Amino acid sequence: MKFTVARRVVQLTILGLFIAGNIYGVNILKGNLSSSEIFGVIGLSDPYALLQLFLAGFSIGSVSVIGALIMVVFYALIAPRAFCSWVCPVNILTDFGAYIRTKIKIGKNLINISSNSRYYLFALSLIFSFIFSIAAFESISYIGAFTRGVVYLSGSAISIAIIIICIEAFLGKRLICGHLCPLGAFWALVSRFSLIRIYHNSKNCTHCNKCKVVCPEMQVLDIVGKQSGNIRSECISCGRCVEACDDDALNFSILKFRREQ
Repeated sequence: MKFTVARRVVQLTILGLFIAGNIYGVNILKGNLSSSEIFGVIGLSDPYALLQLFLAGFSIGSVSVIGALIMVVFYALIAPRAFCSWVCPVNILTDFGAYIRTKIKIGKNLINISSNSRYYLFALSLIFSFIFSIAAFESISYIGAFTRGVVYLSGSAISIAIIIICIEAFLGKRLICGHLCPLGAFWALVSRFSLIRIYHNSKNCTHCNKCKVVCPEMQVLDIVGKQSGNIRSECISCGRCVEACDDDALNFSILKFRREQ
C-alpha cells in the first residue's frame, strides 16, 4: 500500500497548500489546477486548458505559455499520467466510488463505452473550442469545478463529489477516469517518453493476474505474462500493480526505453 498512501499524501498536501494560499494567505501555492503560482514567483498553467483557449481565439500571455510549457515538460518526463493518479483530486473520488462498487458487488455496467472514447472527446473539445470560441472542456470541467470548490472551501465541492462517486459506483467501472476524461487522454498522449515507467519482466511472471484485478486501466497490462517491456503510456503510474505483484514481475524503472508494446 506504500504507493497508494504516498499518492494520497501528495494529493491532499497539494489541496492543503492551495487552501492555505487562497484562504489564509500562506504564500506557497495559490490558485487552482488550471492556473497557479508557486511562492508568488513561478506561474503554472494547465496546458490542455491553454490549448483550448488558444483555439478559441482568446489572447494568451507569454507568462501563461511558459507556465504551460513547464507543466508539459514536467509531466511528460516524470511518469505516464502522473497528474491523474498523484495530483488530480477527482482520482480520490473515483477510487472511493470503485471501492464502493467492489464492496456491494456491482458487476454489470449500465454504461459500456470504449476507453478510446476519451480520445474522441479530447479531439471534440479542441474542435468545439475552435468552432464556438470557448474553452469547451474547461467550461464544463468537473475537475476544475471540484478543485475550485475544495480550495476555496465552497459547499459546491460536496455535491460534485457525491455525483462523481455515484457515477463511478453505479454506472460503470472506472467510467470517468478510464473512459470519459479528455484530460487523461491529453496526458497519455504527452507521456509516451516518460523517464519513469512500470516495466514488466515476463520471466518472473506466474500468470496470477493479481495486477489486472487491481489495475484501473487494465488494457495497459496486455503484455503481462506474454513478453517483457514497458507498460503503455495510458498507465496512470498509480503503482497498484507493483503492490499486488508477489513475483517481482512489475516494478517502476528508469530509462527502460525499449520498444513500447
